[in-house]
Parts: sequence; C-alpha cells; structure tokens
Amino acid sequence: MIGVNGLSVRLGGRAVLADVDLSLRPGTITGLVGESGSGKSMTALAIIGLLPDGAKASGAVMLDGRNLLDLPEPALNDLRGRRIGMIFQEPMTALNPLMTIGDQVAEVLVRHRGLDRAQAAARARDRLDRVGLPLPRFPLGLYPHQLSGGQRQRVAIAMAIALAPDLLIADEPTTALDVTTQAQILDLLRGLVRDEGMALLLITHDLAVVAGIADRVAVMQAGRIVDEGPTEALFRARTHPYTRALFAAAAHQPDRVQAAAGAAPILRVTGAVRDYTLPRRAPFAPHPVLRAVDGVSLTVADGEAVGLVGESGCGKSTLTRAILGLDRLQAGRIELDGEPISDRMPARLRARVQVVFQDPHGSFDRRWRVDRLVAEPFHLTGRPHDWRDRVADALDQVGLSPDAMARHIHEFSGGQRQRIAIARALIIRPRLIVLDEAVSALDVQVRAQVLDLLARLRASHGLAWLFISHDLSVVRAIADRVLVMDRGRIVEDGTTAQVLSDPRHPTTRRLVAATPVIPPDWVA
Repeated sequence: MIGVNGLSVRLGGRAVLADVDLSLRPGTITGLVGESGSGKSMTALAIIGLLPDGAKASGAVMLDGRNLLDLPEPALNDLRGRRIGMIFQEPMTALNPLMTIGDQVAEVLVRHRGLDRAQAAARARDRLDRVGLPLPRFPLGLYPHQLSGGQRQRVAIAMAIALAPDLLIADEPTTALDVTTQAQILDLLRGLVRDEGMALLLITHDLAVVAGIADRVAVMQAGRIVDEGPTEALFRARTHPYTRALFAAAAHQPDRVQAAAGAAPILRVTGAVRDYTLPRRAPFAPHPVLRAVDGVSLTVADGEAVGLVGESGCGKSTLTRAILGLDRLQAGRIELDGEPISDRMPARLRARVQVVFQDPHGSFDRRWRVDRLVAEPFHLTGRPHDWRDRVADALDQVGLSPDAMARHIHEFSGGQRQRIAIARALIIRPRLIVLDEAVSALDVQVRAQVLDLLARLRASHGLAWLFISHDLSVVRAIADRVLVMDRGRIVEDGTTAQVLSDPRHPTTRRLVAATPVIPPDWVA
C-alpha cells in the first residue's frame, strides 16, 4: 500500500530521521513504538506531507508509483483524507470547536467527492454510526465540547475514514482514554482494517496495546528503525538491546515503602455530594441536575499511597477538584489534618495539599523561567529569602540540575517537564500530593523513571499520594490501596493486590478485563 524507503529528515541542521524503511500492507496493522523523541510522529508527518517548516526530507514514500515527497502541496491536499487519513492524539485540539460534528465529517466528503450538503450529511451519518455514535443520542448538530474524550476520538476517526482511505495513521489515539474506552477504540480500529481493507500505522508507547492489535511491529530509536518483524516473533526474541530496554521499562516495579500501620488519616472525605445544574431541555422547564459525586466517603492515611480509578465521567476529576478546594460541595465534608477544606480555606491549609497535572506543559506559564515556575507555591506561605536555594534543592531532588532554573519550560522534554511539576509540588513541603494522570502521556522508559522518583520522594519525605489514573498497571506499581469509582460513588475499596487480582464489583471486573496485557509466554 505504502512503501517508505530510506526516509531521512533534517530539521534545523539536525537529523531527526535516518534511513527509515517501512512497508504498510493492505488489511494489516503495523505498530510503531519507541520513546518520546525517537521520531515516531515525525515519520507519520513525513508520510502525510505535514512536516514542520524548515524540515528537509529525502528518500521515498511511494504510493501508486509516485514519491509523495516530490508532490506539490495541491497534489498532497488531494491525497490527504482521500488516500491517507490521520487520527491525532488529542481530538479536542484536532477538531474545530466552532463546527458541529456532522459538518466536520461532511467537510471531507464535500472537499474530495463534491457531494452536495444533503448527500454529505447522509454519508457523515453513516460514518458516525460506523464508529459507534448512532442516533438519537448523537445527532449531527452536536459540538465537540458536548462529547466525552472517547466520543470526540470517535468523531476524529469518522473524519479519517470518511472516504475509506488506503492508509490510516493513528498517532497515540488512546493515550488519554480510560481502559474500557481504549478497548472500544482499538476494537473499532481492528474492525475497520478487517472490513475496509485499509492499512493501519499505529503509533504508541504502550507495548501491551501493540501486542493485542498489531500484525507487525517496528521499534524506533533516535530516528532509526532498530528492530522490526511480526509482533509475536519480535516480542519473544527481543534481539536488539533497545527493544529489551523498552520491555524492561514496561515491566518495571519501583521499590515501595508501606505506610505505617495504624497511621492517622491526613485526608478524610465524608458523604461528599457535588451537583451540576444543566441547561433546560425546554423553555420554562426546570433545570436538570447532574450528580457527579454521590455520597463519597474515603480516607488517605499519613504516608499512604492511594490509587483512584474509574471510567471517564465517573466523577474522579470532580472529586479531585473538591479535595483541592476548587469546587464547593452541596453536602458532606472534606478534612485535611482535621480541618475543613473548602473553596474559602486559608492559604495555610491550602499549602498542605499540592497537585501534579497530566499535562505539565499546559499547567505552566510558558513566559516564566523555571525558577519562577517552581517557586510559584510560595505565594501561599510567603517567599523566603533563600527561595532560590530551595528551588535548586527541589530540582536536585527530582534529578534535574540547578542550571535548569534559568531556562524556559519549552526547552525540556515531557519527562523533564513532569519532574519540574513534581518539584513545584514539593517546594512548600505539603502533606498530600494529588497526581492527576501524571504519567499517562509518558513513554515507558520515562514513566519508569518518574515512578521510581515518586517512590523515593515518598520514602524520604513521608508524603501521602492520591494517585488518579486509568492505567491499572501504574496503579498496581505505586499504590498501597485502590478505590474504584463508578457513577459518582466508590464501589470498591481494598488493598491493591486484593482489588486488582480478585475484583468483586462489576465495574472493577470490567476495568481489569479491558486492561491490555502482553501474553506472559511471549516475555517468559
């Protein structure tokens, strides 16, 4: 279908791809794996002709006897969407917030097939049905913000497959999704390849996802393909040292200290209720109410690591906002060290709980240098005279040189940015740190490093963690205890081994069953 031969790319005088060879065949799925910065996404952008300004490509990307690297932009525009479709990692930024989902899918059909509005709308309806967004729940007039993350990703897939392209490129399409939604999206992609005969290039850092869906795997390191072959054969052999390193990182378990038996709770949530008022469905009708958190009670002991898991929309984020004092409860109580948490709590109390977000790049002001970013929490306690020394010490604790203080956040890799986010959370010595999907966007090697860092900091500082994640393998590695949330309630609570090895609630069993795993005999 597509032959990539000797593809090389230089950007700013630096080689980012070197002699990449790939053969993407009809009806097959090829997984492309490697750490962040290895060149996976750059390979995809080169194939579809979307390299950044200043990039120089050489070699060949052959389709029907034509080298796509030699085609002018109008010819590439004719191929994109029609012969090659692409699904990007973050659908909220890939979709137009001002256009309905029906218009966005129909746009591809109007542009390439010249269909009129009614014909394009009918075809868009068919494609949305195909990806699991049927009527009456998902009319064409919905906007992206009215959908969940998994539903938005389905819209992006519907756009990419609207014209049944020969090649579909999926760049980390499930990274931000919970495990059940991820399983649904992967089943959808597998069915599209089977039913429509397209080739799929799946870019991911999750080896378990690749094991469950890909026919072949290519392993990329520093812009080169260093290992390639049928999935099972490559997983069993692991002949290249870098492939072995990826597998070791994926299976890595950090050293963990257990919380002291009988430790007093540092966080106590009792009967928490949080309602949201929704728009009226008809004029003068009462506003419907959504109960996002429904009578939740939980505790986190001093020095304990607790995992909070659940499907998208179960109420994890709303509960987290309430714990951080950012959302007001309609009923119930949240206490930190025995004092009530609210949206009006004093800075002295707010300083005892800090947070690390999923996307550190989005949670930092890119105009500030690292020293100011890490020192930001001092506005809660007052900036001490030796604040620069404390920033340097916090950076050293997370494995970064104090020289980083003078640089901007865009100068760091994803893993380094997450370390800076952890340093910011540590700087005022909180009692509890909330980690909201803090490692889900990281590749397996960086994730292993960050998990080791969290384990060390917990041991040295006596910190308590509330670790929110959809990745059960990460929760298994770091949490002493697991809480499972469904429809605003905690439906299961127990030790990590007990909950994940012998799940009792249907929601927990569904999460465990949907979690991708590498067959044990492949890596024995």
